[in-house]
Amino acid sequence: MTRILSATLLFLMFGLRAVTAQQDPGVWVQVEAQPSLREARDRAQAYANTLPDVNGFRLNSGWYAIVVGPYLRSDAEQVLRVYRAEGQIPSDSFIAFSNTLGQQFWPIGANVLNRGAVTPPVEPEVQPEQNLTEIQPQSTDETRSEALQNERLLTAQERKDLQTALQAAGFYNSTIDGAFGQGTRRSMGDWQRFNGYEPTGVLTTLQRQALMEEYNAPLISVGMAPYSDDQAGIAMDMPLGAIEFDQYKAPFAHFQSSTDLGAKALLISQDGTKSTLRALYDVMQSLEIIPLNGPRELKGDRFTLEGRGNGIVSYTQAKLQDGQIKGFTLVWPENDEARRIRVLAAMTSSFETSEAVLDASAGADAEQRIDLVSGLQVRKPRLSRSGFFADASGTVLTVSEAADSCTRITLDGDQEAEVAWTDADLGVSVLRPSQALAPMSVAEFSADRPRIQSEVAVSGYSYQGALGAPTLTYGQIADIRGLDGEEGVKRLALNAQPGDAGGPVFNDSGNVVGMLLPTPSEGRTLPDSVSLSASVERLTDILTQAGVSGQSGQASAQISPNELNRRAAGMTVLVNCWD
Repeated sequence: MTRILSATLLFLMFGLRAVTAQQDPGVWVQVEAQPSLREARDRAQAYANTLPDVNGFRLNSGWYAIVVGPYLRSDAEQVLRVYRAEGQIPSDSFIAFSNTLGQQFWPIGANVLNRGAVTPPVEPEVQPEQNLTEIQPQSTDETRSEALQNERLLTAQERKDLQTALQAAGFYNSTIDGAFGQGTRRSMGDWQRFNGYEPTGVLTTLQRQALMEEYNAPLISVGMAPYSDDQAGIAMDMPLGAIEFDQYKAPFAHFQSSTDLGAKALLISQDGTKSTLRALYDVMQSLEIIPLNGPRELKGDRFTLEGRGNGIVSYTQAKLQDGQIKGFTLVWPENDEARRIRVLAAMTSSFETSEAVLDASAGADAEQRIDLVSGLQVRKPRLSRSGFFADASGTVLTVSEAADSCTRITLDGDQEAEVAWTDADLGVSVLRPSQALAPMSVAEFSADRPRIQSEVAVSGYSYQGALGAPTLTYGQIADIRGLDGEEGVKRLALNAQPGDAGGPVFNDSGNVVGMLLPTPSEGRTLPDSVSLSASVERLTDILTQAGVSGQSGQASAQISPNELNRRAAGMTVLVNCWD
């Protein structure tokens, strides 16, 4: 009789759940999240080989979640307990709700988001001798009165956290003050109704837990946890599931990515003054991890830097206090903004310092390279070419490729400039600096037509700025026309480098007789000794179009190599094109 009763009881129990499931959208057990669709599909397939009800959805954060379900809330908690105990799912798996899930990607072509809860694969927790009359519909884990009593034990911050979580879920749009007035109660009731609970307006202990788990899912997905560095004297929460400590290289503690997410972080710790803080502010803006686009501020004893571009978003903050500079940098991939904001907020709010400071010699034995600063790659321009001053206010003539589709153009590293005029046919551009400059030397254009086989020299940044100054390359004029006999171009017998393009061509009197043009490619390779130069006539015409008057030179005797070098160094500029 007992066996018959038990069988009947299980039948009724599953039948009751089936009826309830048709009316309940259910909840899910989220077991994993991956940053790429390919990885997520591979992991979903792996879970589907051993577990039923495996589904995959894109999250609002841009990641891809693998979940099982949907089940009734009580069933989902039972599935979570059983699967965890059996080791079939990670120990940090948690209950997830349908409103956090987007488009389904697994099984391919499926759409089960609103089909209702299904019967779980684990047996319900029912005692064999349980009387049928004891089977009741699902109820809350606490009465409203009990929930209110437990709610009174919450701290002010915990109450604010609940309002913040309700706001993030789209149910609360008022002030985060920790006061549970009518607006908060109404939001709680709306959240309960949306998630299949009785809308009492007071969250039970388990409901508060479910709400905060949902809100903290972005942090859980990257393993947000407390971290303390005794050498740097910094303690804070960090996404330790996505990054790991790499090395010390003063003044930084480096954290590299431990997944294909590509996140990185720095802890900043050094002794210093306001001058040190300013120097750090300037140096960090030259780093590859700080993209050019974004707000930045240096104010008193602190600074912040934000940058977006090249596939990353970067944030840095640093503060000078009691002779010590402490701060951090977070580098995060673009298109994951919702999660980045949560991670950054958690890092900022938890940031604490102690008296310890990173040893200035830390990492001194690490790799030494001219393009590294404390182990960090210095930002490099997309293209570097030469140019030269054409008037006393700092107008520059250069080749168009040095100014084409650039986010930012700089002269000699830090002076910003913009394109004033371009001759697309010749490939020459006129640049106007953002602020008027005072060149040491300005081009004096030769009025005499150059003669074939006359000696010339090109001043340019042959190695694209690596030497810190222009070099002179000597040669001859091979023809007063181009390769196809075109006017306005001269052919030189001169072995130039790509970085020399845009540099002035001098005659032996120190006057400018042209500008070096890039070597044409067009599917053919020219001898190394063949170079091309724009003529003075074409250059002065381009300057006129840009509203600039070129300066005519006076015929004079041959000048010394030292004098030519002095003129060239004062006139030639490094033109950088930045993405």
